Amino acid sequence: MTVLVTGATGFVGGHCVRELLEHGYPVRATVRDPARADVAHLHAAAERTGGSLELVRATLDDDAGWAEAVDGCEHVWHVASPAPLRAPRHEDELVRPAVDGTLRVLRAAARAGVRRVVLTSSIDAVRHGHGESRTFTEDDWSVPDGLDAYPKSKTLAERAAWDLVGGQEGRGLELVTVAPGLVLGPLLRAEANVSVEVVRMLLTRAVPAVPRMGFSIVDVRDVATLHRLAMEAPAAAGNRYIAGGRAVWLGEIADLLAREYRPRGYRVPTRPMPGWLLRTAARFDRRLRSGLPLLDVPASVSSAKAERELGWRARPAEEPVLAAAESLVRFGLVPRPGAPG
Repeated sequence: MTVLVTGATGFVGGHCVRELLEHGYPVRATVRDPARADVAHLHAAAERTGGSLELVRATLDDDAGWAEAVDGCEHVWHVASPAPLRAPRHEDELVRPAVDGTLRVLRAAARAGVRRVVLTSSIDAVRHGHGESRTFTEDDWSVPDGLDAYPKSKTLAERAAWDLVGGQEGRGLELVTVAPGLVLGPLLRAEANVSVEVVRMLLTRAVPAVPRMGFSIVDVRDVATLHRLAMEAPAAAGNRYIAGGRAVWLGEIADLLAREYRPRGYRVPTRPMPGWLLRTAARFDRRLRSGLPLLDVPASVSSAKAERELGWRARPAEEPVLAAAESLVRFGLVPRPGAPG
């Protein structure tokens, strides 16, 4: 029962490949170039587990390769979606590849007779634009109007997926979506990605103080597990599942890192940053600009449905935060105190 994983070289995608291999599933994975060096960790996972791994070339912006990629697969995990470190100059740089790529994958899957697609969405498709503070569930959808490019891309891509599966093009194709919060945890390779950038900026003191931003943290390993449970459970078809922990503030993350890493020489900031200062700095730094919608807004979401229906359990938030930090140091993405450069 071969499973196709899209975006296998990404942070979440790599852990999804490993989750499947560890549970005995043959994996076919799409990458931009199978000859690139950044697939070594995927081959290592296959060798360690004795599993079957095939890499194929396919990209979200081109039809080429998708018919071959889905051929013979019973399930597809569509993980790939653009998530740049810096906000794009125009939203279509994210929105169009996310939406068009999702439709491209689902259409290929439907034509090939794939039984189920598990799509990686985000709580960004759930929690924004409601104008109220409460705990959001799978019944909620973000309001696209006025959203920044990334949350808009995730919202519109998931909406497009449900529309396709509900229409003639998607007849016979089951869809399940997984909506993670801020995905942290151990890196599988030396990669810069938007998820762990929050931890990297604190460890490197890229900001002198800590803005009051709200997050719901989830371990990348638990996200991969939820994808597998969503694939395996017959009753999961047609459902959305949130993968998130309790609402935490960035200041809590900074305090945790400070306790663990200040004794090792890392100058982790913990002083609160006034909101007006973040808004001013964001005019000149697009990394900070993407965080403005999170300012003073608690990330209150519920994963009760995944726990109740699929038996999913999440690690405490402290574990993925510290695992991300350790791997950033180990891979040299955060310089050790006193190291040259």
